[in-house]
Amino acid sequence: METFYKFLENNSIYIVLFIVLVIWFGIFVHLWNTDKKLKQIEKEIKEIKQNEK
Repeated sequence: METFYKFLENNSIYIVLFIVLVIWFGIFVHLWNTDKKLKQIEKEIKEIKQNEK
């Protein structure tokens, strides 16, 4: 267990960077999925408006 604590002390900046990268990746994936859904909704709205005319 002591070696694990030494590892954390020596490499703490890399652990923090990894966590930040995972968070940014999650944000990017979430925004990408939201954009895809919005584009699909916009397409459906355009089709509905064209059918009403």
